[in-house]
Amino acid sequence: MKRKIAVIATVLLTVTLGFSQVKTPAASPAAKVQQTVGLTEITVEYSRPSAKGRNIFGNLVPFGKIWRAGANANTIITFSDNVVIGGKTLPKGEYALYLTPKPDSWEVYFYSDTHNWGLPEKWNEEKIAAKATAKPFALNNYVETFTIGINTLDNDYGHIDISWEKTLVSIKFEVPTAKIAHESIEKALSGPDAEDFYNAANYYYQSGADIHKALEWINKAIQIRAKEVPFWYLRLKSLIQAKAGDKKGAIETAQRSLDAAEKAGNADYIKLNKDSISDWSK
Repeated sequence: MKRKIAVIATVLLTVTLGFSQVKTPAASPAAKVQQTVGLTEITVEYSRPSAKGRNIFGNLVPFGKIWRAGANANTIITFSDNVVIGGKTLPKGEYALYLTPKPDSWEVYFYSDTHNWGLPEKWNEEKIAAKATAKPFALNNYVETFTIGINTLDNDYGHIDISWEKTLVSIKFEVPTAKIAHESIEKALSGPDAEDFYNAANYYYQSGADIHKALEWINKAIQIRAKEVPFWYLRLKSLIQAKAGDKKGAIETAQRSLDAAEKAGNADYIKLNKDSISDWSK
């Protein structure tokens, strides 16, 4: 009996271990840095190896060879707006960050392919979206764990600081704060555009708010886009008119939307308008 119980216990333990997940700390833990510079959002996601008594640059990380800038998967840096690095415009988006350390200067690469574990199997120069050169500085303090930060900030620029062991490299980037601010001010002072009025009308229609206000706003949207009114604008106006009790007006507007949808070859709106015209004509 005791032997039977022991066998059952062993089986249960085996099954339990089979479904359990063992958790241990990563040798190079993941980190995420988020920073607003002016009006631009920058995010860095990377893994952080530690020195653990090893000589890093020129030894563990050889001089003259491309390095992944961290550990494990790609170090990825994301910009919410176009930025300028090394005198070249880097389009907004995400990039893998690679480095070539040298005794007197480092090459910094922003690589468009971010789906690699470490270095790409085949390095492609055409995928370098931007490249910069930075001078390494000797630090007085010792940095045990590889660190990337966004520092020395101004409304118009910031620096990507990379430090490990007793070395710091800083890469300046410029952000389009003035351009974004001016465009925002001009838009605010000029008032809502057609899409603003369309979205407001659609919200009021969908939420059951003041239907007459919704009609006023969709009319303003259509007026702004008078040269070429989108068929979805006309579709929304027909729905608002029908909801307000003006079926005759709704049918006329739906017909305009149908004509525009047929011209654009949009099958979905063709069907929607035909179905509505049929319903409202009864």
